[in-house]
Amino acid sequence: MTSTPERERPSPEGAESLADLLGGRRGTVDATLPPVAFAVGWLVAGLWGGVVAAVLAAAALAGWRLRRGDRPRAVLIGLLAVCVAALVALRTGRAADFFLVQLVSNAASALAWAVSIVVRWPLLGVVVGAALGQRARWRRDPALLRAYARGSWVWAGTYLLRVAVFVPLWLGGQVLALVVARVALTWPLVAAALAVSWVVIRRSLPAGHPGLRHPVAPSAADTGPEK
Repeated sequence: MTSTPERERPSPEGAESLADLLGGRRGTVDATLPPVAFAVGWLVAGLWGGVVAAVLAAAALAGWRLRRGDRPRAVLIGLLAVCVAALVALRTGRAADFFLVQLVSNAASALAWAVSIVVRWPLLGVVVGAALGQRARWRRDPALLRAYARGSWVWAGTYLLRVAVFVPLWLGGQVLALVVARVALTWPLVAAALAVSWVVIRRSLPAGHPGLRHPVAPSAADTGPEK
């Protein structure tokens, strides 16, 4: 990203950082391989076969991530999520309940993104600000704050979309359809949200704004106290 009189076009570096932080390409395999393994195991050997296949796939991914030098905490959280999903399915005896943790997680994420906008700490600004090393300086720029809030609604919408798709499939016990939905609504949906949210942010910034890397803090003479 560079400072120009025109609206800023986000650089590939900035977009990739946001993709990583919001579960982009690196998270695609982690999010899709265990459910696919679960479905295969379930078709071959029933519920226990699906659970064992999913946990083994998640454990193999965790080992691979650790060897690559990924953060242990993030790796273990991913493995724990699969283990909890497996335990829920075993507890209820219903294969579709393997996806219940994912459904609840998306509902909670949608709520968190919406609340962050209402309290004027839009999560898109938090993520991008952290990626750019700005901490909370972007909040002192009313234009950026407004742009990040609008862009954050795009991400809240992605979680709501997943919930809207997952709930009827889960209620109907459609295990294979849930796997397909899980795969289709992972990276493709994230990629679409990245593109749309960047467009929303750029169009929300006024002409002449220096861009995401350069928050403009208004002087006290121009504005009153920040609300």
